[in-house]
Amino acid sequence: MATKPLTDAALEKALTDLPGWSIQEGELTKSFKGPRSVVPGLYAAVAAAEDEADHHARITILYGTITFGLNTHDAGGAITAKDTAMAARIEALAAEHGVQTQP
Repeated sequence: MATKPLTDAALEKALTDLPGWSIQEGELTKSFKGPRSVVPGLYAAVAAAEDEADHHARITILYGTITFGLNTHDAGGAITAKDTAMAARIEALAAEHGVQTQP
């Protein structure tokens, strides 16, 4: 069974609950910045969480910045509850690793 896209109201509420996350080019997106020595550990922790959830982000690493982009392929590339749940998990892992929101 395919996952349903979030309604506009549900997406707006999710963005309120996920400070710093935004919609860019059809993805729920956020960038974090931290020491280059910390970013690989955050990447590894997020990869493990993605495997556990069977839901994966597009991840870009450039120097000390790591950016996550989420959407759900089996929902036609829409943003779903899977994406907001993974964003919340990424947020918690970023805090554990001491990285900051990239302005």
